[in-house]
Amino acid sequence: MNRRLAHGFDSEHENVPRPPVRAVVGLGSNLGDRVATLDAALAELQRLPLVDDVRASAPVESVAVTPDGPDAERPAYLNAVALVQTRLAPSVLLAFLQAIETRHGRERRERWGDRTLDLDLIAYGDVVSRDAHLTLPHPRAAERDFVLVPWLSLDPDAEIPGAGRVEDLLAQLRSTA
Repeated sequence: MNRRLAHGFDSEHENVPRPPVRAVVGLGSNLGDRVATLDAALAELQRLPLVDDVRASAPVESVAVTPDGPDAERPAYLNAVALVQTRLAPSVLLAFLQAIETRHGRERRERWGDRTLDLDLIAYGDVVSRDAHLTLPHPRAAERDFVLVPWLSLDPDAEIPGAGRVEDLLAQLRSTA
């Protein structure tokens, strides 16, 4: 990746700053002091370079989801969504999110395991990417009410690129539940 692109400059016009893009970040925690962890992660998001106007939803509690489906025996998650304006490239924003997770004790031992902090890049403007390291929008966002409900509370007109309006996706989820 072009170094200037990674730091907020348009690759075609080397001295022209990249215009801000709205990114959607999902936050979740089901271990430790969940509220304090989410609050600290949001504070760290606000301090990231080339990130402005961080708005967060109220948290919602949800049952843990495993590869086999919902598991009420595992600790419940506290989830929220943050909308951020950023000039960081999506891969750089993702790297910052993973660094925040690590600082909060995130260990990647098992897929969909319990965690102190989970930060997912749900959407980055209207970018669609199927890159092995970064899939945008998040491939399961449209199937998760714990993403859709808090996102909709922040933006009633929200859309997931390629999937549709968040309001419609949530209604569809609820009608099949």
